[in-house]
Amino acid sequence: MYEDILVPTDGSRAADAAIEHAVTLADRFDATLHALYVVDSTAYSSLDAGSQIVSEALGREGEDAVDRIAASGTDADVPVVESVVSGTPFRSILEYADREGIDLITMGTHGRTGIDRYLLGSVSERVVRSANQPVLTVRLREDEEGSAPE
Repeated sequence: MYEDILVPTDGSRAADAAIEHAVTLADRFDATLHALYVVDSTAYSSLDAGSQIVSEALGREGEDAVDRIAASGTDADVPVVESVVSGTPFRSILEYADREGIDLITMGTHGRTGIDRYLLGSVSERVVRSANQPVLTVRLREDEEGSAPE
């Protein structure tokens, strides 16, 4: 049913909540897990100086985030493809999914509502509305929000 499963991450607890689901599904279906981190180029595009430093720091953060996913996959004997790209998060996720023939996107959501959702937007929501593939969203439980990454 699934040969390639994408788990995008921003390194947050909400994204981490989706990893267990993605690894379990990849193991169940003998699928390859794709770990993707998008360096949000819009987040630092207005900086006149230092944008290269910010980009490099975010790239290192991305490498750490996909390494955590790869470690989870390795522990479960699931093959993992790691990728860190730069761009607009929801667009980059959709482009990667189409280019790599992804069968399922599994991603975390912060579960924001009201003004927070309006102001911050929702990458997950945009992916759900626009993806050509099925999307499994995993909501971060309220009791996990304050926890530090493991």
